[in-house]
Amino acid sequence: MVYVCDVCGWIYDEDAGNPKMDITPGTKFEDLPDYFFCPECGVGKDMFSPEK
Repeated sequence: MVYVCDVCGWIYDEDAGNPKMDITPGTKFEDLPDYFFCPECGVGKDMFSPEK
């Protein structure tokens, strides 16, 4: 599943994870810590939507 930041459009791909943020590939979006933020604009998890 892919999630998109509603503010800036940055994409979090569960299959890829984000090694720069120490998020291993295969990490589900709902399993990201509550303090996860968009690395581009800084908003929290609540500002992401699943890609359609």
